[in-house]
Order: sequence, then structure tokens, then C-alpha cells
Amino acid sequence: MNIIVCIKRVPMTQEVDLEIDEFKTGVRKDALAYVINDWDNYAIEEAVLLQEKFGGSVTAITIGDEDDEEVLRRALAMGADKAIRIDPGQCELDGFVISKILAKVIKDLEYDLILTGVQADDDNSAVVGIMLAEVLGLGHGAVVTGVEPEGNDARIRVELEGGMDELSRIRLPALLTIQTGINEPRYVSIMGIRKARKKELAVFHVDDLGLSVDDLARRTVIEEVFLPPETTGAEMIVGDPSSVAGAIIRIIKEKGVRL
Repeated sequence: MNIIVCIKRVPMTQEVDLEIDEFKTGVRKDALAYVINDWDNYAIEEAVLLQEKFGGSVTAITIGDEDDEEVLRRALAMGADKAIRIDPGQCELDGFVISKILAKVIKDLEYDLILTGVQADDDNSAVVGIMLAEVLGLGHGAVVTGVEPEGNDARIRVELEGGMDELSRIRLPALLTIQTGINEPRYVSIMGIRKARKKELAVFHVDDLGLSVDDLARRTVIEEVFLPPETTGAEMIVGDPSSVAGAIIRIIKEKGVRL
């Protein structure tokens, strides 16, 4: 089973005080550390687990500059066989442009499955996987928490709202967006990453892919990014049930809600 996994290097934004950049279209990233996107880490692990069970190869792909090869080396150390980096040059990337670039490279590769993370930690758009499936003309499953290939099909478990799951069958080749918790990503040592340097890592430039101007024209523009406004703290209501209920009704009426 040949599997392609699309991954991304993202800044770590947990437990840090974020600052809006000078253009007010993002956060300052110069002081942030970068790691593999959490959802993509699970996607790589799932691909390697499937390869160990069914054979075939795993190819990791990312769009970015030389610094982004760090996550490709990590994927190779986890068990991927090959890696591809696509240099975007001066392209302004959004979900549409990313899906077009990835599809242009992937269409010439052999694959049974394409895996992506459900979303990326930096923008949380959750659109690239679905858009990529549409461009490639593939069936897709989103927020997948289980994969069991069966011949030309695969049984998949999809996470729905309200704590429910859905079991379904999808025809291969297909694209799946992988949810966190589907597995337990393996530990990657520094020595493993060093050994992974012997594996193949190819580099393409977006200018050499033959994409049209329309393909590389982004469809979404971030107008402004801002921190949520500060609000007053919660009001704690104490007392017996009758007085608490009366206070809640009073507050609701003061807010203009009709009972």
C-alpha cells in the first residue's frame, strides 16, 4: 500500500504570550519555536503503521523553505521512505493555492491513500485536505479516527459531533484527514533523525510545476487578526436555590431577554 502524507511545520503557540505583527494580519513568529503540526504527526504514524502491516511505501510532502525540511526528516525518522519539499517561492499561500500545488506534484505519484491532518495549528482552517481531494477527484473522509484497508476499499471510522462516530466504507484511492488520538505517535530520537538523512528528499520549485496564474491566486485574504477584548470576570451567585434563581432571572431581564 503506497501512502502519501501531507505535513506542515508550524509555530508553537501554546503557553506563550502572543503578539500581533505590525501588519495586523498574523502573530509575531520570530521568537516562536517550530514543530510538526500535531494532527500531521498522527497522520505520519498512521501511514507507517499501515505500511508495516500491508507493505508498500510512505512519502511525506511539505510546502516550505529549507527550514521546513526539519519536519520531513522527522517523518523519515518515524518510518517514511521518501520525502518531497515544494519551494513556494514568493507565492502567497492559502488553502486553495496549497491544494493546487500539492495536487500538481501528487498526481504523478503512485498512491492508494493520501493522509493529511484534520487541520493545522497555525490557521485552524481545516480545508486543505478536502480541497486537495476535490482537485484530485478523490473520495474523502474527514476527521478519521480509524482506518482498516480491505482490498480495493477501506473501512473508516469518522468522528461526528455530539460524541458519536460513524463507520463507513470508502473506495481506494482516497484521501483521509486524520484526527488526533487515532494512534500513539512514536518517539523520534536525534540519532534517528540523523540516520534519516540517508533517505531520499527531493525538492521541487513551484515555478517549475506548470501551474497557471489562476492556480496560484489565493482566494482568501486575512483582513485583520486581533486579540479577544478583555471582559469583566464572572459574577458568582450564592445563596439558597430560590434567591439564586431570582438573581438569574433578574440578570436575564437586564440583558434584554424576554422570558
